Amino acid sequence: MEMYVQQGDSRMDCELKIARKYKRPFQILSEKDIRIGGILGGLFSKPGVQVEFYFTPQKTHSAPMYINNQNAGGYHNSVPSSWYAQETRRQYDPASAQGQASRGRLAESTLLEEEKRKVLAVAGDRLQSAGTGGKDASQQFLDALKELKDIVGSVKSGAKEEHPAFAHVTELLKLNDFSEKYINMMLERLRKEMVLEKLNDLDVVREQLLYWIGESIGVYKDEAAPGQAVSQQTVTQQAVMRNPRVMVLIGPTGVGKTTTISKLAAIYSIGNDDVPAIDVRMITIDAFRIGAKDQLEQIGNIMRIPVSCVDNRQDLRKEIALYGDDADLVLIDTIGKSPKDASKLGEMKEILDGAGRLAEFHLVIGAGTKTTDIESILRQFEPFNYKYVILSKMDETERIGNIISALYDKQKRVSYITDGQRVPADIRRATVVHFLINLEGFKINRDKIEERFPSGGADQFKWK
Repeated sequence: MEMYVQQGDSRMDCELKIARKYKRPFQILSEKDIRIGGILGGLFSKPGVQVEFYFTPQKTHSAPMYINNQNAGGYHNSVPSSWYAQETRRQYDPASAQGQASRGRLAESTLLEEEKRKVLAVAGDRLQSAGTGGKDASQQFLDALKELKDIVGSVKSGAKEEHPAFAHVTELLKLNDFSEKYINMMLERLRKEMVLEKLNDLDVVREQLLYWIGESIGVYKDEAAPGQAVSQQTVTQQAVMRNPRVMVLIGPTGVGKTTTISKLAAIYSIGNDDVPAIDVRMITIDAFRIGAKDQLEQIGNIMRIPVSCVDNRQDLRKEIALYGDDADLVLIDTIGKSPKDASKLGEMKEILDGAGRLAEFHLVIGAGTKTTDIESILRQFEPFNYKYVILSKMDETERIGNIISALYDKQKRVSYITDGQRVPADIRRATVVHFLINLEGFKINRDKIEERFPSGGADQFKWK
């Protein structure tokens, strides 16, 4: 039995090379990690794999031919040899994006090897001349290495040239203030999922990019309906306990938490043709800000909603329990604190622990907040274990890519959007459509977007 050796970047690379070169069934006996290429004892070499294999007898029947591969543990994988032919065609088909990439890598490798040979020849001449009165041999060697490094850099930078669609997508995302991390994520998806034929049509590229952005936006879904009765399973089924929903709004100073509380209270306490009125209560723990309690009480008097103020965990727990018998929704306004004020945030969390484990925490962020500050706010308020974000003052910004990027990175969902001071008019439930139609540089077909991302009337504040 005659043994053969093949080297490659990986075991799969070795198998493909063997299949393309010999077109015969084979079996790999062993493999080992090696260093490939390099000069002068391994300089510039790269990691690779060397396999030892032999050819197996080729069967004459028409059944699919298999190549048995045995790994170190003795387990055999049987892979149809036709797979190798298909993979080869896919990798090097001129009509495929992968084929173009493969030919690009082959051209880059050929160019690099040619330039390396030239530089090594020059280095040899310089080293030889150094022995006959030329410059010091070590300096000659360093000069050669520097020249080789410059060539490697120029070859690789030239290899980064891509289809013009990638530059167009990058420009479009930057126009909307998306983060570099988000842009790179979208470009990578473009490389993997978009075929060359579609890349040539920028309208198709923009439409697909818009859908991908929509898929990255998480929106709020009700976990329980306020006022939902929880029936105790008794024989008479007479005992019924109300289960009020508790919503806590947190966030930095000046983002509009109290105004948003007022809008939510008005929406649900007054009701309309689509939304039946429910019993609402409001609680504030912001006893430290001048006029905070008075402001909320004034709003409560107008809407005939009871308002209370607490300053410790025990009182908050008692107040919620007191409202539990006759309230459907309890809204809690909190102290506006800088995310850098860790001690004050800790004090506030201590109080809010009295809201109970089922309380929903919504972080309020101004839509016009700059990207670095958004990231800081999201991070600093994490101890409150908030799941949702309310975007306030959407009318004060023209770019929303930074918001989408930050929320996607933290995997947070948007619950409500406010875009003005009117109570309760300027508030709506968040939808993917609302974000997409505010992006710049896209051809917006609202009917198609709403078909792709149906809101189900979410912006009408219908509870499940």
